[in-house]
Amino acid sequence: MGYGVLLWSVPEQGLSDCDVVPVYIKSKISGVYVIGIPGTEDKIEVPLWQITDPESKKKAEQRAEKYTDYRHMYARVVLDGLPMRAEAVNTSKQVYRLRKNEVIKVLYKGKGQAVMSGNTAMEGDWLRVIASDGTTGWCFSYNLRLFDETMNNDGLDNANIEEVDSVRDNMLESVWYPEEYKDMVEKGTIDLSKMKRTSAFDTGFRSGEIRLTIDDVSVKYPYDGVTKTSEYVYKFNGAPITVTVRKSNFIVVQYIGERGMPVSYNLVTLNKSAGEFIDDEITRRADVYKNLRELGPYFISSNYGTLYLGEDNTFEWTGYSALSPSVIPYGAGNTGTVSLPYFLSSSLTFSYDGVISLKFDGGKEVIFIYEIVDGGIRIEDATRATIKDNIIRQRASNSNVIFFTCSESSPAY
Repeated sequence: MGYGVLLWSVPEQGLSDCDVVPVYIKSKISGVYVIGIPGTEDKIEVPLWQITDPESKKKAEQRAEKYTDYRHMYARVVLDGLPMRAEAVNTSKQVYRLRKNEVIKVLYKGKGQAVMSGNTAMEGDWLRVIASDGTTGWCFSYNLRLFDETMNNDGLDNANIEEVDSVRDNMLESVWYPEEYKDMVEKGTIDLSKMKRTSAFDTGFRSGEIRLTIDDVSVKYPYDGVTKTSEYVYKFNGAPITVTVRKSNFIVVQYIGERGMPVSYNLVTLNKSAGEFIDDEITRRADVYKNLRELGPYFISSNYGTLYLGEDNTFEWTGYSALSPSVIPYGAGNTGTVSLPYFLSSSLTFSYDGVISLKFDGGKEVIFIYEIVDGGIRIEDATRATIKDNIIRQRASNSNVIFFTCSESSPAY
């Protein structure tokens, strides 16, 4: 087929990177080339990525000159998560995520954009490299330790490879959420107006790009490794973000905004993603409403009229004049929407089963705590109850209590 240039040595066959070898067969099914060992009649198989595409011997020899400066040169990775990029630019797309102590082959040096740490350019060069699975890309040398394979040196002797840092690794491998989410999860009081699917700090351990989306801040930055600046404090190289690890499941993220003002966030890990908790809560509320509706869907009171719960979380309440204007203001209308955004405090769960909110089309929201009893449901006005973080902490004094009997059909029938 022609000749190719080895990109990765085959020492057991006496072959080194930069060697020009004859190529006989290409197997796409097996993903290999069959090559000859110069000076012998022996042939071996090598992965397709391990050798350049076959061409004339002269062109292959010219191509080999490009790799001569780094012949026998490999590199060991110092930091977990060091990105290999598509271009020699720190913001270029990441094509591979290197592991600490991983060995890669250095092909040649290129010209690229300086990598900055704050306002200072980091020392190093952009190197064209290839990983042991054949992925090629550009990697900045600051976090690499180069070694010559012929010197019986695997890059460990003088590499000053950092010790395993389980604290840092745990921080990088986790997704972090606002501290208040943990309290919601533990109490089972997921406030859908506060818990957001996108609110999180993603360290970019896999992607090479930090994402911080909390409150009014929504930013993303590529970075090249993480530097430990003091005990349990880590700086993301090339990004205005520092993390202090307080516990295995609790960190403080400090972000320096465009105006130079620092903002800190207390963040925690969860045993599921925020999106999963949100989905679970939506399902829970739908089930609660379904169960309430199956009790009726008509709820009838001789003094306070008939309340009908519709299939699509709508309601119609007629004959409630005895509750106006103390509970339901004049002009509220008879229809509206039903929601379940409130929760009972632990002290109230012994006496009540839940909380229901009726939002009249006229704009008024009326909140009731309820108890399911034999033959019906008892509701109690909670609009003036003590409510904090969507949790009813204390009942309202002198509240109206209404008993409804349950019916499958309208009293008109």
